[in-house]
Amino acid sequence: QVQLVESGGGLVQPGGSLRLSCAGSGSILYINAMGWYRQVPGKQRELVAAITSGGRTNYADSVKGRFTISRDNAKNTVSLQMNRLKPEDTAVYYCNAKLYSTSGSSLADYWGQGTQVTVSS
Repeated sequence: QVQLVESGGGLVQPGGSLRLSCAGSGSILYINAMGWYRQVPGKQRELVAAITSGGRTNYADSVKGRFTISRDNAKNTVSLQMNRLKPEDTAVYYCNAKLYSTSGSSLADYWGQGTQVTVSS
């Protein structure tokens, strides 16, 4: 079993900051990429930021310059520092890992349970 557990969501005023964290545990053999997605009701889940095991990053245009993704390969963790938050950043944020488990033979997607981020005054 593989688990991704997120923390750090909450309510913040526009212009404020939040830091999301995600820790992977269980039968993880190797994590290729980790990332954060977000979803609002009635819309598709969208990529916010991703990072490879080598540290290469990819950001949605809407968050470039405001959000920073980082990871600790040794601890199977990924974090998202979110600065200058806007009301349109309000969403449920999901941690994602593309990994090989000890029980599987191919790369597979795993998701966290989601954490709510609300940006409002």
